[in-house]
Amino acid sequence: MTSITRNLPWFIKDVGVVIVGQKCYVSLVEDLNISDVDCLKYALSKGLGIGIVVGGSIMKVPQLLLILSAKSARGLSLSAYVLETLAYAITLVYSYRNNFPFSTYGENFFLTVQNVVITLLIIYYPSSRLTRAHNTTPQLALATAMTVVSGIALYYVPPPTLAVLQMATIPLSLFSKIPQISQNARARSTGQLSAFAVISQVAGCLARLFTTAAEVGDPILTAGFALALLLNVILGVQMWAYWGNDGVRDNGILTEGKARHEEREKLPAAAWQQNGKVDIVVQPASPTVSSSARSQSGRRWARKLD
Repeated sequence: MTSITRNLPWFIKDVGVVIVGQKCYVSLVEDLNISDVDCLKYALSKGLGIGIVVGGSIMKVPQLLLILSAKSARGLSLSAYVLETLAYAITLVYSYRNNFPFSTYGENFFLTVQNVVITLLIIYYPSSRLTRAHNTTPQLALATAMTVVSGIALYYVPPPTLAVLQMATIPLSLFSKIPQISQNARARSTGQLSAFAVISQVAGCLARLFTTAAEVGDPILTAGFALALLLNVILGVQMWAYWGNDGVRDNGILTEGKARHEEREKLPAAAWQQNGKVDIVVQPASPTVSSSARSQSGRRWARKLD
């Protein structure tokens, strides 16, 4: 068997060496030494890391599709996504500038980009349909400019300051999930929150705890992933508990459809949003007849009777 593994095509060997290194490739592939625990752990960590990076590239795509298909960001917390995006960006820059292997942080690049798009969509699609008629272009332009400026500032910040910011991602992770968890609890619904995204984040945090311990050993990163795991588990429990609910609550909080209907009822004329525009229908007033016209009409009928 080793005669085959030692004579694999060059392109297969090169890929294996790039992933696990020359030493572990020779031990695990060419010599088939499955008792090499260190190389087995390293290879498993690399495999998980690559899987996480690939999964991270599509993790938030279902969330994007949910928002676009519903044309609504109902149930999504803007502050939660802003803080989460900032935490992803800090971890991305911190890992890159410390020359960590890409397989240990690559998903943060894709998650940062996807979160920026989701944040902009939350600004564009407010939770209330009746407020969507307002022009959101200034808010979108401001959010885009702040994103670009923040990214440039993070890239050029001094290393000691960047280390402090990485430590700050631990409370950032906490504060980024609390608004979403609180909003779900109040509405007893997770709205447009994607179950795929939540489950993927739980699995990703579990895998990242292993890969960070095996390849990096950075206690700051480990603590951040542990806290993120705990908070994502809470979101997962909420999705299970509120599955099928559409914003219904018994103690006075209305459903989405009922609240929208009552908002329409409060308007003086029938006004509601269609495709981002507000159509106002004004009931026609009944015609009024002046007293002089009535008197003239009465005289005409009187002459005919005479």
